[in-house]
Amino acid sequence: MTRASPLTAFRTTAGPVDAGRGALAPLAELSRDLGLELNISIHTGLDEVEDHWRRLQQSGECTAFQSFEWLATWQRHVGSRERTVPVIVVGRFADDSPTFILPLAIETRRSLRRLCWLGQELCDYNGPLLARDFAQRVTPERFLALWREVCARVQSTRDLHYDWIEFEKMPQTIGVQSNPFVSLGAVPNANSAHITQLGDDWEAFYRARRSSATRRRDRAKRKHLSEFGEVRFETVNEPVDLRLTLDTLWEQKRRIFARKGISDIFARPGYREFFAGFAANPDSRHLAHVSRVRIGSTCAAANFAIVFGDCYYHVLSSYCDNELTRYGPGTLHLRELLAYAIERGLRLFDFTIGDERYKLEWSDLRLKLYDYSEGASWRGRAFSLLSSLRRRSKRFIKQTPPLWQLVSHLRSAVGPLRHS
Repeated sequence: MTRASPLTAFRTTAGPVDAGRGALAPLAELSRDLGLELNISIHTGLDEVEDHWRRLQQSGECTAFQSFEWLATWQRHVGSRERTVPVIVVGRFADDSPTFILPLAIETRRSLRRLCWLGQELCDYNGPLLARDFAQRVTPERFLALWREVCARVQSTRDLHYDWIEFEKMPQTIGVQSNPFVSLGAVPNANSAHITQLGDDWEAFYRARRSSATRRRDRAKRKHLSEFGEVRFETVNEPVDLRLTLDTLWEQKRRIFARKGISDIFARPGYREFFAGFAANPDSRHLAHVSRVRIGSTCAAANFAIVFGDCYYHVLSSYCDNELTRYGPGTLHLRELLAYAIERGLRLFDFTIGDERYKLEWSDLRLKLYDYSEGASWRGRAFSLLSSLRRRSKRFIKQTPPLWQLVSHLRSAVGPLRHS
């Protein structure tokens, strides 16, 4: 049985990234009845708070998806195209040390303005960056008052008013602390996330997680793959090779999506540029790990991941659709990635969002995810209600195996026709 467990604190450093500038709202001292000497400020340019952000990213707790590198890259390639307005809320105590950063954003949809997490759709986890002592200094009751103050400040700031709030995929914990946003009345997301704790030795870890019969099948499949050519696991670093590998990953994913009837996210404006930029940009490439398994001259499987702190985030993976597929090149690649993470001395391997069976087979920790929605105008309340009903219906279907199996079969039957 899996259990909920906090993610660890993550630390990283990188060079400056120019993410665009915006207007700074005047500093405002939070109400004295909170019992805190806490100032909050609101910024619409990431570069305005880069120093505070990097400082808290190093000393506090967050996930890789709240790193400055990830979100600055997202805003540059995707957010700017969609006219997304960053709303970065920084909370500082009297000693000027940041105690939290909320990477929020205003998005316009169907003439309605939504307050959400910056890069919400492309982040597997959404949430705040917190100082390690945040929970000791800000009780749940004080956080609710603090959040009301933040909402009022955002609404009253020029050009930042919104019609409804929609937060998705918020982890139950931020580092070792409870995620304060879950206490707003958030409801469970349709998916969970799954994590495995790595050991110091790959062979010992492999024997502990896989039965002898499974290991025999793994060896037999690898032997079959070797009949098509030399089997090689490669980390890709050279710019030209990097782009070719990512192009292969996207094409393989496109075919997988089409077969399963899933929309191709890489057809959306800026998405391919985002991943390629994150992997190639000198300011962020130290966090990216792009790899592949080659069988002879064929790229049989590819992977895009983030290495952040002591955790390996398994973000995107793909495999070929040909005669090699029956021998599990994707499964072989996953074993190589787990061995790579152990060799790097990492402590956790995060499969991120999704309850696929292969994740359950390897993981020993389960991280619950939550959603929150609230209307701020009459139109926003109506849209928030519809959005909440959609998410609840999706969760009910996914948590009911016969229904989910039926939906998956129907999607797989209709999807290829739509893609063709």
